[in-house]
Amino acid sequence: MPRDIPVGNGDLLITFDDRYRVRDLYYPRVGRHNHTDGHVQRFGVWADGKFAWIEDHGWERDLRYKADTLTTEVRLVHKGMALEIISNDVVDYSDPVYFRRCTIRDLAGRPRDVRLFFHMDLSINGSPVGDTANYDPSTSAVVMYKDDSYFLVNACDQHKCGIDHWAIGAKRVGGAEGTWRDAEDGQLGRNAISQGSVDATVGFNLQLAPNGESHVTSWIACGHSYDDVKNLNQRIWRKGPDRLIARTEAYWKLWCRKEPIDTTPLPEPVRDLFYRSQLILRTQIDNGGAIIAANDSDITHFAGDHYSYCWMRDGALVAHGLILSGQSELSRSFFRFAQSCIRDEPYFLHKYTPEGHLASSWHPWMIDGQKILPIQQDETALTLWALRRHFEQFRDVEFVKTLYQSLIVRPADWMLQHRDHNGLPLPSWDLWEERRGVHTFTIASTIGALQAAAAFARDFGEPDRAAAYREGAERMKGALRRHLWHPERRAFARMAVPLDDGTYRLDMTRDSANYALFAIAGLDPRDPIIRDEMDSLRDRLWVKTSIGGCARYERDYYHQVESQKTDDVPGNPWVICTLWQAMYHIEAADTVEELRQALPLLEWCVKRALPSGVMAEQFDPYTGAPISVSPLTWSHATYVTVCIQYLRRLEMIREKSRNRKNAPNQQTPI
Repeated sequence: MPRDIPVGNGDLLITFDDRYRVRDLYYPRVGRHNHTDGHVQRFGVWADGKFAWIEDHGWERDLRYKADTLTTEVRLVHKGMALEIISNDVVDYSDPVYFRRCTIRDLAGRPRDVRLFFHMDLSINGSPVGDTANYDPSTSAVVMYKDDSYFLVNACDQHKCGIDHWAIGAKRVGGAEGTWRDAEDGQLGRNAISQGSVDATVGFNLQLAPNGESHVTSWIACGHSYDDVKNLNQRIWRKGPDRLIARTEAYWKLWCRKEPIDTTPLPEPVRDLFYRSQLILRTQIDNGGAIIAANDSDITHFAGDHYSYCWMRDGALVAHGLILSGQSELSRSFFRFAQSCIRDEPYFLHKYTPEGHLASSWHPWMIDGQKILPIQQDETALTLWALRRHFEQFRDVEFVKTLYQSLIVRPADWMLQHRDHNGLPLPSWDLWEERRGVHTFTIASTIGALQAAAAFARDFGEPDRAAAYREGAERMKGALRRHLWHPERRAFARMAVPLDDGTYRLDMTRDSANYALFAIAGLDPRDPIIRDEMDSLRDRLWVKTSIGGCARYERDYYHQVESQKTDDVPGNPWVICTLWQAMYHIEAADTVEELRQALPLLEWCVKRALPSGVMAEQFDPYTGAPISVSPLTWSHATYVTVCIQYLRRLEMIREKSRNRKNAPNQQTPI
């Protein structure tokens, strides 16, 4: 079930499913720990002796955000109960507090006694063993805790602060379903404390005049001790929760519009998703610098693992989007995080936890009795490449100085050493993490990295080193053309497999990742071989159903839809792969008309996004339903990148046009 309307601040992340149920609560790092373990946190309403959980039939749900904020605007209508609820969810921009403001309106035209119930089914630090839940009369709140993780649940309405009633008990042990069942008669039992596998449900009483409305604002304050959450609770009472929500809305409006980027040339829906994508990808970035791929715990049911890790490849390409949009503090944090991960070796391993530890991996350290490096070389290369993009944008010399040896010199020296007799990278795993060989994407990424390293070495006054990196990049470009370009097919291989005689066996499967030839390696997008390559990718990988979009590669098996026909549906359409085609149209454009070929691909993303603006990793090729994790940070970052590249190219084309018009009027000086 896709995640929707995530809210967070880099320390605390809350995700919802499409029925508006909280499913994930990450604290104190985005991606770790998930204190719900993916279990449903229920939300229910009692009125006139009737009860309905939010997932029940009868509810109409519209899940969106307020414009340019990370405050949700969720509309819930139950015609059978004659109630409308407008719910605003937000995580404070500074403190680890999640707020939910519910405004309830009567649709029946009579006085109403309405009760709201919020259910907390926590597995603190990822496990329910040893949890405690208790009612604290000094704060009129329920507190759940274990070790150094504390969560205080409280609320205020127009007249008072404190929860009205509560239930605390066991869950999923001894046949106990949980305290949420206790809410269905509109009353809670007020048990004061329970320990072990426990949950809690809190209730709030509201009186509605005919056609009138009332509201209650609840919150979960997170901390590392009882004092932490009690002090936070006191501050919320003192300042008022609605005031804290308002200041957070103001902050995010400032954050996403801080750069003077003129987005008016983009169609309004494309423009709206540009700003929304920036905000959504921010929720997936930890304040410690880790850029998390996705935080959707449902994927664990499919893969036995999750996406709540930092892949340096994803991180570098997301950082590129942050750089283009002017979010320099976030890109700096990522590069500092990368520096902390690379440690003793000059390359990155598979992926890392939000704290910078080596994460789970399926890359072996030995094949056929031979020791190998369990790496994807593109991850190391792209981090160096993105760091150069950061430096060119912000020119922060003092910052780059601290990274020069660890993220530039040592990796670049290693990439020069880690080559075969033709000057190509030695085999590693591909960006899709499925096959081992010499990949076009990896070669292109390494060329981009060596070019970046050469520029850095030149800037830092090391001409010999700069020359070595530049020569390595040029030799690799030549080897790429000689050994991976297939002249008869007019296409690049996706992979070359080294043979014993020093030659290569080519895998000519069409793969969207070959976009890196122009986007990372810097090959001229107007070169006929690049044009032929991108045309071939579009022709072979475009999904020929009403859904459209580009697949990763031919016969892609990951989350393959059972009825898939490979002739018309080479794989599920991915946001990033579709946008790589848009990127090509932008980079190759010499006229406004050529540039506008990218717009339908941006508009495709708008159509595929949920009403909230959230984009998944991939989609069902027949229904367009989200598949795999949602939101995918990489999807939103690529969308941001392409929008800015479009605007920059448009300005470049217009500037050339202005110069041509002015040229005849210029007089030759005497």
